[in-house]
Amino acid sequence: MGSCMKNKWAKKDGSKLLRLADPATVTDDAFVLIKAVSDGTALSAADEKNLSRRKLASKKKGTYFVLSKGPQFKATFVKQEACLTKEMLANGSWQQNPPKPANLDSLGAAVAGGYFHPLLKVRAEFRRILMNMGFEEMPTNRWVESSFWNFDSLFQPQSHPARDAHDTFFIKSPASTLTVPEDYYERVKTMHESGGHGSIGYRYDFKQEEAFKNLLRTHTTAISSSMLYRLANDYKATGVFTPKKYFSVDRVFRNESMDNTHLCEFHQVEGLVADRNLSLKHLIGMIKTFFEAIGITQLRFKPAFNPYTEPSMEVFGFHPDLGKWTEIGNSGMFRPEVSNKDA
Repeated sequence: MGSCMKNKWAKKDGSKLLRLADPATVTDDAFVLIKAVSDGTALSAADEKNLSRRKLASKKKGTYFVLSKGPQFKATFVKQEACLTKEMLANGSWQQNPPKPANLDSLGAAVAGGYFHPLLKVRAEFRRILMNMGFEEMPTNRWVESSFWNFDSLFQPQSHPARDAHDTFFIKSPASTLTVPEDYYERVKTMHESGGHGSIGYRYDFKQEEAFKNLLRTHTTAISSSMLYRLANDYKATGVFTPKKYFSVDRVFRNESMDNTHLCEFHQVEGLVADRNLSLKHLIGMIKTFFEAIGITQLRFKPAFNPYTEPSMEVFGFHPDLGKWTEIGNSGMFRPEVSNKDA
């Protein structure tokens, strides 16, 4: 209506609308522009603005593709080979279907190699922390141990349930070790049978065939026992006692039913401190220092029983994601039956 009044094609007379121009002589510019757009004719900026203002047209961006047959056009899809083969060269098929072009100047993707396994990363971090605490690493590259070092030297009786086949992997061949230190064997045997240093022992007949059985070590404490024996021999030879801190991070093996908290093979972190006048508070402080260094700051200690330590403690850490306390370690001070027989 506004365009009619503007171009004087009509006028209002009260409530009536009066025609002023002959319809045959009127040219509707908006209609002409819309038809031009439909025919694909480009409009001027002013005309585009006029149609857009009157909401007769809107401007939209479109992408069009024109497809045509190229020189390599084929009615059926033929996959290009990535490389030439002996068969293609022999039967000449490479001429009908040439392989993909190769960029001989390309360097290719960088080779990703030399990364640490996540378990090795954790192991390296533990080693660094323990070395910073003054510990030195024990030689733990002996996975097969004799029952003597794994159990007997640690005052674990030969009737202990952990020594059964359902808890320990015993070796079939060779089934027995060849030798152990004779003098030390006799002291361990005496400690089991009749005791010493205030202990009465276990009062049973100590059997050599049981002590000589080979097995996959169930804990790295077997190495700790041999290190105590070595320290005792050094003291006897020199008359000088040197305090030591030892640690190990290595594999141990248990004949366990596997679940989310148990494996047949796993890594054990072990620390051993040999010095005079040590007490339980030193042990607790050492454990707290280590666990705080790996990010576990909420700790609890619970009394426990181990055949070769007294007092003994289980270590629990609070898991913020699980919202509960989880057992993360075991500890204790070596019994006189373990430490004094070496002197």
